[in-house]
Amino acid sequence: MTAEASTAVRQIIDSARSSGRTLLSAADARTICEAYGIPIPGDGIAASADEAARLANSFGYPVVLKIASQDIAHKTDAGGVLVGVANEDAVRAGYESIVANARSYRADARIDGVQVQQMAPAGLEVLVGAVTDPSFGKIVAFGIGGVLVEVLSDVTFRLAPATNEEAHSMLASIRAARLLDGVRGGEAVDRAALAGIVEKVSRIVTDFPEISELDLNPVLATAAGAMAVDARIALDFAPRPAHRRPPHDEIVRAMNRIMKPDAVAVIGASAESGKIGNSVMKNLINGGYAGKIYPIHPKADEIEGIRVYRSVKDIPGDVDMAVFAIPAALVPGALIECGEKGIPGAVLIPSGFAETGNVEAQEEIKRIGEQYNVRLMGPNIYGFYYTHKNLCATFCTAYDVKGQVALSSQSGGIGMAIVGFSRSAGMGVSAIVGLGNKSDIDEDDLLTFFEQDDNTQVIAQHFEDLKDGRAFAEVARRVSRKKPIIALKAGRTSAGAKAASSHTGALAGNDRVYDDILRNAGVIRAYALRDLLEYARALPALPTPKGENVVIITGAGGSGVLLSDACVDNGLELMKMPDDLDAAFRKFIPPFGAAGNPVDITGGEPPTTYRNTVALALEDERIHSIILGYWHTIITPPMVFANLVVDVVEEMKAKGIHKPVVASLAGDVEVEEAAAFLYRHNIPAFAYTTETPVQVLGAKYRWARSAGLMG
Repeated sequence: MTAEASTAVRQIIDSARSSGRTLLSAADARTICEAYGIPIPGDGIAASADEAARLANSFGYPVVLKIASQDIAHKTDAGGVLVGVANEDAVRAGYESIVANARSYRADARIDGVQVQQMAPAGLEVLVGAVTDPSFGKIVAFGIGGVLVEVLSDVTFRLAPATNEEAHSMLASIRAARLLDGVRGGEAVDRAALAGIVEKVSRIVTDFPEISELDLNPVLATAAGAMAVDARIALDFAPRPAHRRPPHDEIVRAMNRIMKPDAVAVIGASAESGKIGNSVMKNLINGGYAGKIYPIHPKADEIEGIRVYRSVKDIPGDVDMAVFAIPAALVPGALIECGEKGIPGAVLIPSGFAETGNVEAQEEIKRIGEQYNVRLMGPNIYGFYYTHKNLCATFCTAYDVKGQVALSSQSGGIGMAIVGFSRSAGMGVSAIVGLGNKSDIDEDDLLTFFEQDDNTQVIAQHFEDLKDGRAFAEVARRVSRKKPIIALKAGRTSAGAKAASSHTGALAGNDRVYDDILRNAGVIRAYALRDLLEYARALPALPTPKGENVVIITGAGGSGVLLSDACVDNGLELMKMPDDLDAAFRKFIPPFGAAGNPVDITGGEPPTTYRNTVALALEDERIHSIILGYWHTIITPPMVFANLVVDVVEEMKAKGIHKPVVASLAGDVEVEEAAAFLYRHNIPAFAYTTETPVQVLGAKYRWARSAGLMG
């Protein structure tokens, strides 16, 4: 865009600001589109029927007539649109009709005239738009357009500005993407032209943040190009508050000291059993934390056998992190003392802040934290665990099973569910973190820490909102290429669409925004708490697949059908069995069994049949992953099946063969023991379900694809 064009756009926006307008005229919207090179039909505003006829004659017929009024956002609803007006007489009559309809629709509407527009060639109607999202900021949208845009809701979103590659990915992401390739003999549309418009729209709202919503609907896409028929632009002059984002190195330094401290102060430590301050002290001591513990209490001399200090400022030496177990009203004063002491992190357990409506108190501690460069975790949290330091900085039950999975939650209740599941499943964790009100530290701070934490290989996060969705997406895009990130977004419904003044704004009020942007950042999305936990547990156990070919081996035809359905649901590709491999499997199964895929060995087969078919699948390089469907029989009891599978998998590992193997076990209660045994040997196995093993395998595949690890 030239400097002159940029100046013209700035003048339009500044003029709207000075006149108190938040919706631009059609002429202004057209000028902005032209400044960015977005093709748009020739048009003009006529103040009379005669002028409308002169404009139409200059464009050529047919033309479109539209009411020109800033007070009427949806012209069709007001009877303010006529399409295919074919001659001068029809234009004159149409002018009078449209104006009369508009006055009938809204008597007080200010009417500037009638827009006379060159009629674009027939084509596929799509929507290109942009909107300002509360979490992600400027986002761009593409989808099926026209009058049914909100009915179909077939739209996809990306962060703005979008690259050309992202714009093309948007074209392929809608459900009706095949329409772009032409149907029933129709020509394919010019994808490059459409992607170019998406790019330009995303750049407009980035260059001019005052533009809150931009709608090009419809954009008519043909084989020869694409043209925006209608443009609507809304403005918002209230600046979006900037979110504090420290530099990367500063985040890493502070988070390392908070999560892996050598010295911890407990502000509000108590000797009284049942008090939060006492529970924190006992968890630190009984959990085996080897660092220094400094209880802070105004009167006591000793708590749990450890010397007490009146203030953190009295502590000799450095302190890395302070756990607060005091009433909310006392937090600001104690936080100032932490700042004066140079403590980099405060874990704020107390409630009574924004979650109760006390926003002012939360803003106060936030200001103190920024003033003294103290990073705040919470308030209103259960604390956190970092097992590789034997650190239980929480008043909840202790947890000490070390592993590679880091989990966080915005909710304390979900945090305890994480602890309970981890203990029940024997899942080793590196960390469990509560974020609560997220006055400061949030999910992207944790991602930044876990990215460089050698003890963490998988990250699972539950949240109800993202304070800075853009920062999260940017960090997640980088981290997810190294370590899987699993996210459970609570509150998947929204009433945000009610305040929208455009189709794009209305469509952005749904969960699809989170879905698209998280997926584009490489995040594996879970839609239920149990899914989050199962993915977190399974992903470290599963090797990264080297290709898409999945084979099902089952002892029950019914399980095979359900497992096949689950593969389709989870984006897994059942391998088309080559003739030679089909023949090789048939050597091991009875004549009434079925090769192909699934491989049905039938239920009456001895252990050797399972062993031989599993070994064959592991050894053949064309097979990349294996799903086992076991059926409980007397001939091959559950633990016999489990032991032989582990033996075969271990034999193959010794030969350098590492493939994902998951198992579904159907049978009596003995299958529970067999599933647990398999899981202990890094074969994710589940009793009484065909869906869950395929879901966890699908999650591994989604991560491997987004991280670029597939062959």
